[in-house]
Amino acid sequence: MRVLLLDLLVERSEFGHGGNQEIILPLSDFGDVEVFLLTPQMQTIESGKCAANDGLYFISREDVPKWDEGYEFWKSCVVPMGDNEARFSRIALPFGFDDEQMLDWLNKMDVDAVVCSGSRRNVTMWEDWMEGAASLLRVASTSGSPTLGICFGHQLLCKSLGSEVSRADKMSSGIWEMELNEHGLSDELFVSRRDNGKGPEVVYSHQDHVMTVPGNCILLGSAEHNRVTAVRVLDSNDRFMPAWGVQFHPEAAKHRIERAYEWGHISKEEMLSFQKEHDGAGVLESFADVVRRHMA
Repeated sequence: MRVLLLDLLVERSEFGHGGNQEIILPLSDFGDVEVFLLTPQMQTIESGKCAANDGLYFISREDVPKWDEGYEFWKSCVVPMGDNEARFSRIALPFGFDDEQMLDWLNKMDVDAVVCSGSRRNVTMWEDWMEGAASLLRVASTSGSPTLGICFGHQLLCKSLGSEVSRADKMSSGIWEMELNEHGLSDELFVSRRDNGKGPEVVYSHQDHVMTVPGNCILLGSAEHNRVTAVRVLDSNDRFMPAWGVQFHPEAAKHRIERAYEWGHISKEEMLSFQKEHDGAGVLESFADVVRRHMA
């Protein structure tokens, strides 16, 4: 299995590399996983050009001019996961591509899933690198690749498909229940909630909000503080595509949150607001099942 993961939280290792492992863990139940990590927010323009010319371009130290020397994050690593393992390698995202070129590049990567993580950046504070990342999510989600946008990834996916995204006056951090509508209750991403007819309790930490549902998406659920909380992409005939955006953080496992506090990456107030049990793991397991079925 091969996964392309927009890794946008590398500066917070427990929510970055740790969160990536939580995303990949249920996928590893089906065998070894090769993970291509993209960090377009840190790569040089030259590396983006190399990716445009060469296709698969593994980044090296000179491709990351602003990274902390204490963490050689561009190097590949292997993480044991049960009886299998996941190999994480960093590659460059092509710069300057239109959607047709990006789709061609994505097809050459021959991946089984595309995931976009959260970020400390903001869609409402647009940066140049977001153009390529938005194009990748747009072509992945509409071409049939299993796709999952998480928090910032949800906002970027929806923005790329025509949504309005706006910034609230303050952060929304905590665990709240998401209310699933009729479509959400029957959706395969939330299959773990069908027995009780309720939405999942999930972790939120964001200030940007998706305000409108893209024209080619359907709303699956809303939270008290956030109406467009989960969407699913549709094709031109209104058939379901294996692509979702979720405002919450399914990868924020409780032990990751506690370790992030121990390492000083979040405040005690933030840690306490995330202490309640949540059902992020069930959502990631459902997405892994979608990827497996799509491969078959």
